[in-house]
Amino acid sequence: MSREISHLSGTAIAMVVASAACFTAIDTIVKYLGARYSVPMLVWARWGVPALMMIVLLGPKMRWGLLRTANPKLQCVRGVVLSLSSLCFFGALKFLPLAEATGLNYSTPILVILMAGWFLHERVTRSRWLFVAAGFVGTILILRPGGAMLHAASLFAIGGAALNATFQILTRKLAHEDLMVLIFYPSLVGSVLMTFTLPFFAEASFVTSDILLFAAIGAIGGLGHFLFIQAFQRAPASTIAPFTYMQLVWSTLAGWLIFGAFPDAWALAGMSVIASSGMLLAGYERWRAGLSSGNAANESRPSAMIVAIPGSGVMEIASQGYRRGVSPGIFPFGAGETAMVSYGAGPPRTIVRTD
Repeated sequence: MSREISHLSGTAIAMVVASAACFTAIDTIVKYLGARYSVPMLVWARWGVPALMMIVLLGPKMRWGLLRTANPKLQCVRGVVLSLSSLCFFGALKFLPLAEATGLNYSTPILVILMAGWFLHERVTRSRWLFVAAGFVGTILILRPGGAMLHAASLFAIGGAALNATFQILTRKLAHEDLMVLIFYPSLVGSVLMTFTLPFFAEASFVTSDILLFAAIGAIGGLGHFLFIQAFQRAPASTIAPFTYMQLVWSTLAGWLIFGAFPDAWALAGMSVIASSGMLLAGYERWRAGLSSGNAANESRPSAMIVAIPGSGVMEIASQGYRRGVSPGIFPFGAGETAMVSYGAGPPRTIVRTD
């Protein structure tokens, strides 16, 4: 069983690392195409292609089930918020180095913790406050007030992170909804909204290779989300959450190899602070969860009872394959244990505690 669990965790980790590579590939293509095309067109490709793929692949089976929801207004609001987040982040990618923009976008978990406390009334523990503080320090290191990174594009990146955090809070309110519906609505709403902007931002002509890249934005995005969801379905979130920070590594490599931009020492320090604090928080909360579940198990386990059979001779007690000797007549008898008891005439009798 332990080998099977280890295999599943290894597969989930590989999936989340691959999904991080997919998301980096999207950002890299967006930055490359952003020099020639408008941001609304890039966002339209990001959500339009996945929406079309889901209609083609899932539509014949789910039909109108893709749209069936108990809260259509909130679903649409989620879609609008995510589209605005994409507009902000893609706009930032046009001007910021890839790694630095990704680092600023990783302030999303910090904002989610704060928003969860304010709007969902979730308890913010001391460890989470420390993570928020560390994340804030990491963001400041990347921005470096007075440095070259502090300009409007950086604010767009932080605004995109804030909108993405809002999207995640809204998603928590719809946690009871079907997973495919939760994925489909943002793609549908985003593609519809951006379609209305195309007459104002569409280019007159396209290079053939660019058309393929536009399609790749949506297709790779769909693959990345599929791998990401599969990973979290195969292993506990606390096990694989630290590996989501691999996107910082992928974006640093992509920015260096493709665009010739490598983060300076301050930016690397900021990204390291954000990533390490996130991984430490995930590890600590996993440890706390294991400790709590262990205590709960101990509290729920039936306590041993003392059994008294005057004149009897207890030969042995067996528990989970282990045998121990006891004193005749009075002996502790735990749940699930068996005892060989000799009492009066006849062979020894076996008694079992089943509660």
